[in-house]
Amino acid sequence: MDTAWAPAETWSTAVPDWKERIRHGLSLIPDLPLFDEVADKALRIFKRLKVPDIIGNPTYGEACDDWVFDFVRVVFGSYDPETKRRMLREFFLLVPKKNGKSSIAAAIIVTAAILNERPEAELLLIAPTKTIADISFKQAAGIIRLDPELSALFHLQDHLKKITNLRTLAVILVKAAAADVITGSKATFILIDETHVFAAMAKASDIFVEIRGSLAARPDGFLLQISTQSKKPPAGVFKAELQKARDVRDGSFAFPMLAVLYELPAEDAVDGGWMRPETWGLVNPNLNRSVSADYLAGEIATAQREGPEKLAVIASQHFNVEIGLGLQAEGWGGAEFWQSRADRTLTLEALIARSEVAVFGADGGGLDDLFGVCVIGREKVTRRWLVWCHAFAHPKVLERRKEIAPQLRDFEAERSLTFCEVTEYVTRIAAIAARLRDAGLLPEKNAVGFDPNNIAAFVDALALQNIDGAMLHRLRQGPALSPALWGLEHKLSDDTISHDGSGLMAWSVGNVKIEVKGNGNMATKQAAGRAKIDPVIAMLCAAILMSWNPEAAANLNDFLANPLMVA
Repeated sequence: MDTAWAPAETWSTAVPDWKERIRHGLSLIPDLPLFDEVADKALRIFKRLKVPDIIGNPTYGEACDDWVFDFVRVVFGSYDPETKRRMLREFFLLVPKKNGKSSIAAAIIVTAAILNERPEAELLLIAPTKTIADISFKQAAGIIRLDPELSALFHLQDHLKKITNLRTLAVILVKAAAADVITGSKATFILIDETHVFAAMAKASDIFVEIRGSLAARPDGFLLQISTQSKKPPAGVFKAELQKARDVRDGSFAFPMLAVLYELPAEDAVDGGWMRPETWGLVNPNLNRSVSADYLAGEIATAQREGPEKLAVIASQHFNVEIGLGLQAEGWGGAEFWQSRADRTLTLEALIARSEVAVFGADGGGLDDLFGVCVIGREKVTRRWLVWCHAFAHPKVLERRKEIAPQLRDFEAERSLTFCEVTEYVTRIAAIAARLRDAGLLPEKNAVGFDPNNIAAFVDALALQNIDGAMLHRLRQGPALSPALWGLEHKLSDDTISHDGSGLMAWSVGNVKIEVKGNGNMATKQAAGRAKIDPVIAMLCAAILMSWNPEAAANLNDFLANPLMVA
């Protein structure tokens, strides 16, 4: 288990049996040795507050269910009134839309402003957009206006988005999500609403560093993140924060955080499992309170009429299903089986060692594109296909495609993507092909297949490695690659193929959308929009060559005698 914090065993927030708990509608919060006096006082205050955006303005005690009360008790009951320190410093709540998350979070912040003991403390409402941050502020201001005692205690300044506690001079403030704005902050309590939207911000990780830095000298404070799932595959800072929360929940990472994640186990959500009505209440804890079963049924029915893309949005926003393979509109049939065929031990070195023959595919474009490369080897004896992929990109792509920059940085971190100048990456790509040739794996003909467009520099680099002539095959694109799409789909479905399991390829495969052209199917960059599929096209090119049943140019003895195989 990774350890960033060494808690007393009684303060561990791991819930390793969370799958069974959520399947049976049980609490996702472990038993903790809370400071009951503080927890009970905070809960009394929280329950007394009135909900500003519900007809009749019921109290939170009347409007909320037990799961909310349990969460509030831990947020405040983890504070030791003697040492003025919190045993838990962070809280992560993942709950679908329409479950009152922003309203609940605002009430927690107001409760913190009432109980806070630090003079002139700052309570920050931070969100990736001003609109999202204003929602929390409006809720907090509404709560105060509905209570005469709180109206006397707090001074509201709507035009400044500021609420001041007149007794302690603590202030609730809305702040923009920018590192230079957060720098130097002295926040004691911080609410981050809709963390998933931060995934599209190139410098979001810097913002989170500043946020946590502001809490370092305030052991009485806390960071509360509250979010739904992302409408796109998790990336950037949201992917990192969500994974940390999952690791804490699963017990693989010890950290002073309570992670409450209303999501179905992956095996229960696949194949439309999330659409079964009996599962709705498991991930929508406010079902038939702030969100009704009839509403969810209507949203699903409407989405089914409008198509897979709308259905994917409904799945992520109302059922916390993580967008990925199998939740893409007009997706490739092979995507359904992709993740189950991953073999994370399949490095390029392992592929070389296990293969009797190998072919090489490549696909690239301009400076705002990726240059995808794929090696497919045919395993000795079993004839199983082994797939290894990588991508290269010019750093300019981070500027020209800012919306996918966080994903690309993630792939760089996993070492499936390399940023460098064009002259460097075509040289490195050609060197990979030469390595296969020197290992005795490339066939004499049709060893390297590629899209002939924008490929001149690559061909020149191959020529410098003496890979040219009959070894090269310029492959027609579009419907001409249909046999590869169908062939790979069949091999994935019958488990006669393995791939390296990279996040890059999972993302690229998930981006594929199929267009029917005549008697063929094709995956085009235009159909995939700004999301990239170059590594998939490279794989299709290699698959075409491997489908021709090639034989290696060198014999087995030459292959084993080659010193490069020792790598």
